[in-house]
Amino acid sequence: MPLEAEQNPSAPAAEADTIAAVDLGSNSFHMIVASQDNGQLKVLDRLREPVRLAAGLTPEHRLSEEARARALACLERFGQRLREFPSGAVRAVGTNTLRRANRDGAFLEQASQALGHPIEIISGVEEARLIYQGVSHSVAAEPGRRLVMDIGGGSTELIVGEGFLPLYMESLYMGCVSMSQRFFPDGEITKEGMRRAVLAAQLEFRPVRARIRSLSWQSETGASGTIKAIREIVINEGWSEQGITYQALKRLRKALLAAGHVDRLNLKGLSDERRPVLVGGFAILFAAFEVLKMKRMNVSTGALREGLMLDLLGRMRHEDIREAAIAAMAQRYQVDTEHAQRVEQLALAFFEQVRSCWGLNEQWQQWLHWAACLHEVGLIIAHSQYHKHGAYLIQHSDMAGFSLGEQARLASLVRGHRRKLNKELWKSQPPQMLYITLLLRLAVLLQRGRSDRLPADLALDCAPEGISMRFPAGWLEAHPLTRAGLEEEQDYLAAVGLRLDFA
Repeated sequence: MPLEAEQNPSAPAAEADTIAAVDLGSNSFHMIVASQDNGQLKVLDRLREPVRLAAGLTPEHRLSEEARARALACLERFGQRLREFPSGAVRAVGTNTLRRANRDGAFLEQASQALGHPIEIISGVEEARLIYQGVSHSVAAEPGRRLVMDIGGGSTELIVGEGFLPLYMESLYMGCVSMSQRFFPDGEITKEGMRRAVLAAQLEFRPVRARIRSLSWQSETGASGTIKAIREIVINEGWSEQGITYQALKRLRKALLAAGHVDRLNLKGLSDERRPVLVGGFAILFAAFEVLKMKRMNVSTGALREGLMLDLLGRMRHEDIREAAIAAMAQRYQVDTEHAQRVEQLALAFFEQVRSCWGLNEQWQQWLHWAACLHEVGLIIAHSQYHKHGAYLIQHSDMAGFSLGEQARLASLVRGHRRKLNKELWKSQPPQMLYITLLLRLAVLLQRGRSDRLPADLALDCAPEGISMRFPAGWLEAHPLTRAGLEEEQDYLAAVGLRLDFA
């Protein structure tokens, strides 16, 4: 099953006047609502609730009942604001904690129902890409490269980019909630706990230090809760006039240690909501300044949710980053693009003949297109079982714009384009998935000769339980290899309850 709660592909059917993004973070849930006119976004509403999902994650990677209740109550409130939004005008994503809660599919279903819109789980690298997109569109353009850092509740993202283009992206499994729980239990702030927390964060940064520093950025920008909170503190306390400096962080560390407990923190600009997790986030930022030799970090108003809004707007305007990801993967793994295009053209011709009968919309057409483009990606490993190799590559690669569930769906299509079909797997899929898999299988089978020599008047008839193909008189007799392949295909499809007739 995909990690998302929804079964049907989510994509904006038409450009909406008002759109929304929901970020189900490890510390807080955020929602932003904006109107758009000619590609320009105007924020209409912002909501934030400190759900602290990461604090409710058990050692078995399940959410506690208390955390589930807090999350669902918050999403119910968000859902009231979004109830009238059309399908595709809202994009909601879960990040680190929901990535880790990989055995709690029931919660995702409940969460999607509470929100009234599907929820996607995104990878750490995709989270980093969206953060950079939100930041780069929210700050003034300046020459040279920029280092962007975002400390969330359960993960920390680092991105080096230039202009609107990210050049390097990294997601590290440490955040303000997890670090606070690990090194400052019960809110106690000790010198030894601070030393160990900073050292642990430094060890996390060290494997990526050389690569990041080799990119030689000219400016540093922070985003989201922890960094915004620290900026407010150091400016309000008079420790910095602009942004965050290393000297200001050293003064903040002294103040944290002097307080000795989060309940005794009396810092100007510190909110009660941020107080319990400030010290864990501080340890990460302090370590980053030391390891990466930062000088001054300015803070952006934009981050993940703004990046989500821009990404959603791009999809509505048919500027989908996922198309670029498909093309890049095909190029990286040396896919025979001419053959892939022949397979795609035939599969889409079949699609047009059966779309009404099988209830296939444009989004299913898009999935068929992507699967045809990448169906031979596994050949880079070996011809034997290449459909399985391809599915693995798709499932486990970083594909810009795709959620983890979307990658799982695409992997299933590529895995199922030849040979046996896993009956149990396909039981959990919507019928449209099996239908477009069938169309892809037939296109691959008929293009086995890797040429365009196919009858122009090949016709398809469909029913819920299968498909009938009509070839020109004498064509199958002249192509015995194709006939044998179709006969074998009949047996494969029968195993999953589909019928194939041909004459």
